[in-house]
Amino acid sequence: MQTNKKKLVIFMPSMEGGGVEKNIIIISNYLAKYIKNIQLITFNQKFNNFFDKKIKIINYSKKKNDAKSKYYKYFFCLLLLIKSFFQNKDTYIFAFQANIYCIILAIIFRKKIITRSNSSPSGWNKNVFKNFLFKILLKYPTKVIVNSKSFKKEIDKKFKINSKMIYNPLNKKEIISKSKVKIKKNFFNQTKQLKIINVARFTDQKDHITLLKAFHIVSKKIPTKLLLIGYGKNRTEIKNYIKLNRLNKKVKILNFAFNPYKYIKNSDLFILTSLYEGLPNVLLESIALKKYVISSNCPTGPSEILENNKYGSLFPLKNYQKLSEMIIDFYFNKKKYYTKITKAFESLDRFDEIKNCKLYLVEVKKLIGII
Repeated sequence: MQTNKKKLVIFMPSMEGGGVEKNIIIISNYLAKYIKNIQLITFNQKFNNFFDKKIKIINYSKKKNDAKSKYYKYFFCLLLLIKSFFQNKDTYIFAFQANIYCIILAIIFRKKIITRSNSSPSGWNKNVFKNFLFKILLKYPTKVIVNSKSFKKEIDKKFKINSKMIYNPLNKKEIISKSKVKIKKNFFNQTKQLKIINVARFTDQKDHITLLKAFHIVSKKIPTKLLLIGYGKNRTEIKNYIKLNRLNKKVKILNFAFNPYKYIKNSDLFILTSLYEGLPNVLLESIALKKYVISSNCPTGPSEILENNKYGSLFPLKNYQKLSEMIIDFYFNKKKYYTKITKAFESLDRFDEIKNCKLYLVEVKKLIGII
């Protein structure tokens, strides 16, 4: 049975637990306060309990965890999206993932769509076919949303569009509250050690090998430990590097954690070594917990968050030697970094959850025609 009641479909087939997933939960729950008919299409039930009960969640799989490939999830969730078109002809799409496929379906079925791009085009510049498709398709959405000023500049120039920049919504109070949970077995158990942490998917994009190479140098000069929290296809490669370089007692790997904040709080230093980003949530979260941040100067996001070394330190991509020097300097001269940490925390107001969610609501209201 088809209905004419306006429906917003939020599309995110592959939810694995990273920064994008945190964003979609925050944004969706905020929209649910003002938009009556919202449906979320995602593959499995892993994150269902995090969403507002007013949101109707459509899962292809009844399992909470499913090891299917990303494109397998895309395919079956796209079928669910098509089904929703037939159930309600007045359907509007908010795509957080699989943007190309969603735009194609929106064109075929004459639906209005907003897309949110999550990582810089620098990450897929070598994919000629993907670049070609985006040059054609990105002109169709009502709005393309990106999450940093540098990201907007890059995507607008590359694809000749006028995207909308909205920062990732950050809830400092929630992060600080969750960080107070006690850790049962604390890997960082010695006060004199420099406690380093990284939270990221184990993928080529995150470039953990650069971090490990830098840490290998550092571990020979100062007492230190490194905690890696994540999941992904490069886990074996990371473990092999640790074993080969006899770092087993100094580096620990934890699987993805729903609450990484308690671990970040117990560290001294957060390091990000990504090759490209959009706007990395984990940097904002670490700053919210008043931790010093060192990041690769990758496109896009870190330099904007840290305002070109004003609120943290940036090192050139893949330059593990420079990174190791920065880590050692932090260890021996911590006091000179305290001012940066305080100023970084104060700079987080621009990422305020309510402020940025309101901007999302404006774009969604424009999409469905209630402004």
